[in-house]
Amino acid sequence: MNAEQIAKGENSRTVFAQLMNMKHFKAPWGTSLIVVSALATVLCLGITIFRWQTPTPARLGHFSFWLSLTPGALVIGCALFCIRGYTLTPDTLIIHRLFWQTRIPLSDLQSAEFQPLAMRGSIRTFGNGGFFSFSGYYRSRVLGSYRAFVTDFHRTTILRFPTRTIVLSPDFPEEFVHEVSPNPHNA
Repeated sequence: MNAEQIAKGENSRTVFAQLMNMKHFKAPWGTSLIVVSALATVLCLGITIFRWQTPTPARLGHFSFWLSLTPGALVIGCALFCIRGYTLTPDTLIIHRLFWQTRIPLSDLQSAEFQPLAMRGSIRTFGNGGFFSFSGYYRSRVLGSYRAFVTDFHRTTILRFPTRTIVLSPDFPEEFVHEVSPNPHNA
């Protein structure tokens, strides 16, 4: 039990009941994510190593020194946004990143559907297109504008809300849909 729960006056039984209602799903990497991430990492780190200059006071003042570190910084920056998994609580979807979580309230969820390759034909409008995740904002004819938190195109699950659409890729998409659906009998 944490300080926030104690301050709210929650007892250990309430906390235990909440934990029992949580369901965790992993975010397995598909082949395309593995290939793109590996190639991009090797390329970026290779450029950084090839361009490496021993830092000296004179070099630290040159733009080229800092520019040579950019590919290595890109690897670290993209790795921070990787998707590690998803947790369902009775009222929230939690998307686990490397050092933080993105919380999406499920109160107005209209439907959930497992649709492999749902991102096919999509255009990335802002975000990451395969460097440790397929995440950010995308657009397609079928889905319109949507937000993606995907690691495997073959496990894509679509969550529709009144004003937004979200695409995920949990390890067991059918079970995820069953768990998250507003009316599990229609899943």
